[in-house]
Amino acid sequence: MDHQDGWTGGGDEARQTEPPGRQPVFNLPGILVTSIAILCAFYLVESLFLGAQGREQMLFHMAFSPLRYVYPLAEQGLEWFWTPVTYSLLHGGIEHLLFNTLWLMAFGAPVARRIGVFRYVVFWMFSAAAGAFFHAAIHWGAPTVLIGASGVVSALMGAACRFAFPANGGFSRMNGHLYPRQSLLGALRNRTVAVFTGLWFLGNILIALGLPLVGASAGEIAWDAHIGGFLFGYLLFGLFDPEPDTRRSIP
Repeated sequence: MDHQDGWTGGGDEARQTEPPGRQPVFNLPGILVTSIAILCAFYLVESLFLGAQGREQMLFHMAFSPLRYVYPLAEQGLEWFWTPVTYSLLHGGIEHLLFNTLWLMAFGAPVARRIGVFRYVVFWMFSAAAGAFFHAAIHWGAPTVLIGASGVVSALMGAACRFAFPANGGFSRMNGHLYPRQSLLGALRNRTVAVFTGLWFLGNILIALGLPLVGASAGEIAWDAHIGGFLFGYLLFGLFDPEPDTRRSIP
């Protein structure tokens, strides 16, 4: 995390692209590798070094729960302040972790290349909070426990929909960061974005109706945190996008 000035700091990394014919399968920005390493480290610590009591303490101090906010904040610890972010670092099982990591690699790469390290970290924190409080709005006062990076991953998906889908179709993980940002409605005129977004919302609606598609073994899927994160990323990505009008377009 050396560069903390957004696009300017990550400029060299953002502009280095592989020849179109031979692109490595894994060519990830450093901050994305760091993110994945942190998620894996938390999971390994919880799985290998903490007993049942230790896991309960970790959940209490790091997981998000709407129940905290029905009590006066001054009468409790500061967990209410940081858990809307720290819950995104925990996962309920290896399947949960792998699923989020794969999607993070796919959609986090173009976003991280585009906005740089500092903005990426800020984006992670705010998108995690957006997913958490959208969940809280649906389950206000409920003793639910929310963990996982799915809300952040969904926000990265929403953000990528604003720029990383070429007009001629497909999704560009390697070069998508070089495309100009589309307007809220303009992005939906891209057929790939429209289909992807429609199917994504349909999948989460099915989950909300009780038809989980993936990850059911890891516990109940927080579809509401997914939607809150996606809306944050899609609607507010412009606040994090530096110099959008100076980018060249790749045919």
